Amino acid sequence: MATGEHPGIEILISLRGCVTILPHMRMSRWHNRWFWVCVLALSLPMGAAGQEATTASDWTESAKLDLKAFPDRLKRDAKATFFNNDNLAALAWAGLVSMAMNNGADDDIADYYHDHHVFTGFSDEAFNMIGQPALHFGAAALWYALSADKQNELGKQRALTMLSALTINGVVTGGLKMIRQNDQPDGEVWAWPSGHTSSSFTVASVLHEFYGLKVGIPAYIVAGLVGWRMIDDGDHWASDVVFGATLGWVVGHTVARNQSPEIAGFEVSPYYGRRDHPALGINLTRRF
Repeated sequence: MATGEHPGIEILISLRGCVTILPHMRMSRWHNRWFWVCVLALSLPMGAAGQEATTASDWTESAKLDLKAFPDRLKRDAKATFFNNDNLAALAWAGLVSMAMNNGADDDIADYYHDHHVFTGFSDEAFNMIGQPALHFGAAALWYALSADKQNELGKQRALTMLSALTINGVVTGGLKMIRQNDQPDGEVWAWPSGHTSSSFTVASVLHEFYGLKVGIPAYIVAGLVGWRMIDDGDHWASDVVFGATLGWVVGHTVARNQSPEIAGFEVSPYYGRRDHPALGINLTRRF
C-alpha cells in the first residue's frame, strides 16, 4: 500500500485498485468553520448510529448502536426496492415467465435432469452449502465484526448493507413461498421461489455494486451454479430459480445503491479515526 500525505489529508492507494481520501484532524485543531459545516452535513445521511459511534469505546458498543438503527435501515431499503417502477416491472416479467414455465417447461427440464445429473458427490454438497442463506448471513455478520473490531467504518457499513439486503430478500422469499405453497420436484414443499438462488444472487449483486465486475462476475457465476444445482438435484423447478435469481438481483443492487451517497463520483462514508488517534471526518472512496 502506497501512502501520500498532505496537511490534513491522507491518501491511501490500495493494491485492490481503490483510492480512499481520508480528511481528518484532531478536534482541538479544527479552526476552519467551513470544513466543520461540510463534515457535519456529509455525515448526516449516514444516520444517528454513525454520529453516536464516535463515543463507542469498542466494537460491541458500536454494534449495539447499529442494531438499534437497523430496523429503520430495513424500512428505507425495502421502500427503495419495492416502490421502484423498474424493479416492479422486472419482478412482474419474471413472475410471468415463471408462470409460463410452470405450465410445461418445468416438467421437461426436471425430467431431463432426473436422468442426466451434473452435480454429484462433493460438487452437489458444496454448491448446496454455498447457497445456504444461513451461511450468507453468518459471513456478513463476521464481516461486520471484523470491520468493527478494526474500526473500518466503510467495511462495517458495507456489511450492514449486505445484512439488510439478505434480510429483505429472505422475508420476501419466505412470504412468497407461504403464499404459493407448491411442491418441489422431489416432493418437498415451498418450492417457489428458490431461497438458495435468491440469496446467492443477492450476495453477488451487492458485491458487484461494491467491488465492480472483477468480483461481480465470479460471484454471479457461483450464484448461477447454485441455481443450476438446485434444478439438477430436483430441489427446485427451473421457474423457481428464474424468479429467485431476479428477486435477488433486484434486491441486492437496489439496497447497495441506496447506501452509497456520492460526491463528484466518490462514495461518502464517515471516518472516526482509531483508538490511538481519535478524529472525526469523512471517507471519500472511488473505484478505478
